[in-house]
Amino acid sequence: MSLGACGEFGLIERIRAQVAGRDDILIGIGDDCCATVLPPGEILLTTTDLLLEEIHFRRAWTDLFALGRKAVAVNISDIAAMGGTPRTLSLGLGLPADLPPADFDQLIAGILSAAREYGAVLSGGDTCRSPGGLMLSVTVQGSIQPEQILRRSGARPGDLLYVSGTLGDSAWALRELLAGRTPEDALAQRHHRPTARLGLGQELAQRRLATALIDLSDGLRADLGHILAASGVGACVHAAALPLSPTFRAALAIEPGLLDLALAGGEDYELLWSAPSAAAVALATLSDELALPLTCIGAIVAGAGLKVIAADGSEYISAKMGYNHFA
Repeated sequence: MSLGACGEFGLIERIRAQVAGRDDILIGIGDDCCATVLPPGEILLTTTDLLLEEIHFRRAWTDLFALGRKAVAVNISDIAAMGGTPRTLSLGLGLPADLPPADFDQLIAGILSAAREYGAVLSGGDTCRSPGGLMLSVTVQGSIQPEQILRRSGARPGDLLYVSGTLGDSAWALRELLAGRTPEDALAQRHHRPTARLGLGQELAQRRLATALIDLSDGLRADLGHILAASGVGACVHAAALPLSPTFRAALAIEPGLLDLALAGGEDYELLWSAPSAAAVALATLSDELALPLTCIGAIVAGAGLKVIAADGSEYISAKMGYNHFA
């Protein structure tokens, strides 16, 4: 059976049959809009992302289940970057006519798997035929108490800069794929199946351990630049402090230029935040609780712009600035 034989409404029914309801979703898939109820005292968060074939992914490189999970995770990462809780997910699909139904089913399975993991329910969307490649548009809505919301604009001179997890593996995997090489499995997983640091974002918000917060989608340099611009401050980052996986660190010793991938490679989907120096002990405790490295990489300073300090004390000038779709 082809997607054409299923028809648009057949595809929608194919999805709806796999989605469970929830008490806060009054109307889900099957009407003109979904209708939800927010918890008392909370405000709505909304984020959306596009994933386009040949821009964000290639079907030759990734299975459709992993792609479905990634499409959800990159949106949940934005909710995490505000400290919020995801609730509903809307899905827009542009489907090539030659997409096998089995691949469609794997894509939906990946989307629903990730939605369940992060506590979101697929509540609506749209499907259409794409004249070109596969296109996914995911919108996630969440909520948070107004006094807990974390923005990009709260960093102040004297704050410390922290990042979760490790940097550069996803960008390194992409570089290998673009060169026609097969990246190591651990690297490939970081690129194809990123993890949204949802629990960390929520804890930072609830425990008031961050003054500004962002997720790393376009690279450390670019995304830190957003915090600096919004907060009207500068920053100093120490290259030697950047958290790197053992595989990346070993390769860096042979190829020093890989440092640019850790600084500006993109698609890490870790969290980057500023925090008062007094929060250092609490952040160390949180790191233990989550079993997740939370690394201090520098500090916020007065002024503007970012300075990266190399291990020898000189200023490191990166050849990459971060990802920009229209650069």
